[in-house]
Amino acid sequence: MHGRSCLAPSRKLTLSLAIFAFFCLTGITRAQEAQIKAGSERPMFTALPGTVHSPRNAIEAASTPLQTWNGSFTYNGTTYTYNMVGVAPSTGGSASITAYVIPVKIVISNGAVYDPSTLLSNGRTVTDDTMASPIFTSSVDFTSGGTSMGTTQYIDAFQRANFWGVTPSTHNYHLLLGATLKPEQTLKPPKQYGTTGTVFGFRAGLVDINWFDSHAKSLLTSLGITPNTFAIFVTYDVYLTQHKSCCIGGYHSSTGSTTAPQSYAQATYVGVAGAFAQDVSALSHEVGEWADDPLVVNINGNSTPCGALEVGDPLENNPNFGAYPYTVSGFTYNLQDLTTLPYFGAPSSTSVNDEFTFQGESLAVCQNGS
Repeated sequence: MHGRSCLAPSRKLTLSLAIFAFFCLTGITRAQEAQIKAGSERPMFTALPGTVHSPRNAIEAASTPLQTWNGSFTYNGTTYTYNMVGVAPSTGGSASITAYVIPVKIVISNGAVYDPSTLLSNGRTVTDDTMASPIFTSSVDFTSGGTSMGTTQYIDAFQRANFWGVTPSTHNYHLLLGATLKPEQTLKPPKQYGTTGTVFGFRAGLVDINWFDSHAKSLLTSLGITPNTFAIFVTYDVYLTQHKSCCIGGYHSSTGSTTAPQSYAQATYVGVAGAFAQDVSALSHEVGEWADDPLVVNINGNSTPCGALEVGDPLENNPNFGAYPYTVSGFTYNLQDLTTLPYFGAPSSTSVNDEFTFQGESLAVCQNGS
């Protein structure tokens, strides 16, 4: 009897403590997830203002800048200038830019881990899928305006379509990316900057964009990234937030010296079919915008009648978030449609078949803003 009466309170105490601990932990998780109100999520991308400065030392002053070219067009009597990656299409030349792909594992303080080395149902990791995608491999015979752009990378096909009307008849103009994979990096946002939440029907990591960006800039330095290259940070099932608003699928920006700004971008790979930023759709958006607005700081222009030259933003609210499917080796990638220069006010003859988007959507100048 005495033994039984002594054990009973002990068991009750253990059970009570377990229940208390469960609700405490659940409460912490829910508190962390409560920052984003259910149903308030909306798909979006952004471009952070460039943080550049005058060269601080001889090394910065001597840095080789990203290869870019300058152009202009006139709309309603006003001349607009722009600065894009590569060589001028009118030369018929070709440029190849090194793109460093940097997988970033996100570890949330509540224990959730979002790792690009995760193995997917197709037997490849998120990183493998990204590197094998049409962003970096010449695996699709792309067509725009009823004309073949060749079997090439997606952004090369887009730029060729973008300036098809002003390139020499040989159409040998190219902008290619030489992708190089960097070792995976790990970031652990404190709970005030990182959480989890159910958005677009699945539980995603949610990380403050300014916190992420500050660490991305540090990685540019520690990994030895140089201004004549392009750095791409790839996350998995993670959206960035801004002022506790969700959900940013990717962004691009620049940092460093005014004489040689370092361009970089972040894009998330979402493994849920049909969700915002599924597979490489966010990556296609950000790389396309980098190609046409690489430095964000607009040192050489990039103002248009409808604002900044962000070629993906006007289409992100379309069905399937503006993306079109392309199957490569049995896996379907979703690549976002991108607007051509005529959409921003350039002569329609600039692009192939006077198209306003790569996929031939019928739009008016600046119809959806920028």
